[in-house]
Amino acid sequence: MDSRRLLRTSATALAAAGLILSGCTSGSDAAASRTTAARSAPSSSPDAEALRKYYAQKLTWRDCGVTGFQCATLRAPLDYAKPDGGEIALAVSRVRATGPGKRLGSLLVNPGGPGGSAVGYLQGYAGIGYPAPVRARYDMVAVDPRGVARSEPVECLTGPQMDTYTQVDQTPDDAKETAALSAAFKEFAAGCEKRSGKILPHVSTVETARDMDILRAVLGDEKLSYVGASYGTFLGATYAELFPGRVGRLVLDGAMDPSLPAVELNRDQTGGFETAFRAFAADCVSKPDCPLGTESVAAAGEAMKKFFRDVDAEPVPTGESRPLGESLATTGVIAAMYDEGAWPQLREALTRAIGGEGSGLLALADSYYEREADGTYANLMFANAAVNCLDLPPAYTGPADAEKAVPSFEKASPVFGEGLAWAALNCTSWPTPATGRPHRITAEGAAPILVVGTTRDPATPYKWAQSLAGQLSSGTLLTYEGDGHTAYGRGSDCVDTAVNTYLLEGTPPQDGKRCS
Repeated sequence: MDSRRLLRTSATALAAAGLILSGCTSGSDAAASRTTAARSAPSSSPDAEALRKYYAQKLTWRDCGVTGFQCATLRAPLDYAKPDGGEIALAVSRVRATGPGKRLGSLLVNPGGPGGSAVGYLQGYAGIGYPAPVRARYDMVAVDPRGVARSEPVECLTGPQMDTYTQVDQTPDDAKETAALSAAFKEFAAGCEKRSGKILPHVSTVETARDMDILRAVLGDEKLSYVGASYGTFLGATYAELFPGRVGRLVLDGAMDPSLPAVELNRDQTGGFETAFRAFAADCVSKPDCPLGTESVAAAGEAMKKFFRDVDAEPVPTGESRPLGESLATTGVIAAMYDEGAWPQLREALTRAIGGEGSGLLALADSYYEREADGTYANLMFANAAVNCLDLPPAYTGPADAEKAVPSFEKASPVFGEGLAWAALNCTSWPTPATGRPHRITAEGAAPILVVGTTRDPATPYKWAQSLAGQLSSGTLLTYEGDGHTAYGRGSDCVDTAVNTYLLEGTPPQDGKRCS
């Protein structure tokens, strides 16, 4: 079962799955002086004095078990409206600039989600895999957002409960199945409230953006330089809205559109997955062994829908206690849409599943949900729902709304529309009311901000990048004509050169530049 607006980078899952914690040096950053931090604290807020202690804190860097990386704990108010009412501990990691060249400060990275571990992303990919010239000039830094991974994670269900939850039929055929789906969402929300009720009202994107400003000051940077992917673009844009004068060099890759309500975001993303599926299908039908046939893209789509109907009626075995039903099968296919490099794996998994053996698609679904071999889950899905349900009012008031929305979702995606329409029901019973609202972000007064969009991005449709770049008063749009989710560091020299030049020299590409 897919949570609403699960916006992820493929590298997020890879970094989390491949993380090996070993070796780090100790030390502290002398540049993060109390004088600089205090000067950077908000002065106009009535709670400025209460916040000052957070801006004036000094990080103690320690060995965190990953060669070349340091770790620290950042303190922030649990509730910014009551900064004296308790605090939250946030996990931070960094790798120092390697040189040569003048150090440009810190470069924060966030891989998306919401719910993706930024620390895991840094240690597993960005801190070692970003272009060498960027790593030479910047200290690469990440903070797990509040409620995520190492930063007081939101918890909702046990592993066995999650196994059950992910198998619930998300294309209900009758009132009984509709009631079961609605009950599953209610049980999930109740579990979050029971296990994480204290933090649940305080994991919004606005609060995380404010945490980032504290970190910026503590690191000793006058302005924030940042690369955010997928949901990380919304986080970066929110930071720019709150602190336009503190914007340094912001790269927003695979952009969200903050002006859209939840139902439109979900429907647009559904269309994005359809676009990605058609690209996969076009590639598949060109091969003689395509499990969806070799006739046409349209015929492949019909074959895909038939397969989903078949496993809905009769799940196929996987060699585990979890058979492959429609929900897990759909999630497995969607997981492979994020990166065209996964298409061969998907073809093989579909071939096996259509033949009656579903372990390949189950493995793809498990990677999407970050389920470990021992049956435990990372907190990605819990944090994802918690942040999304706080950032926007729910898409629907109840199951009747979801049912009415199905035709428009199916128009956006004949293959995935029905299931993703019902998936948007998940915030309806959320225990904490939304604190955010859809709105345009202009960030008047901010330095140039680089927005990157991919034309066939499955999770963040290209038109979102166009919209965000148009909203931002200083937005510049860089387009990648290609497949997959996000563009920077995914094989386009044109994209990488433009982003690197911006990060290193502060000069964005010409607005509207296109790469392929």
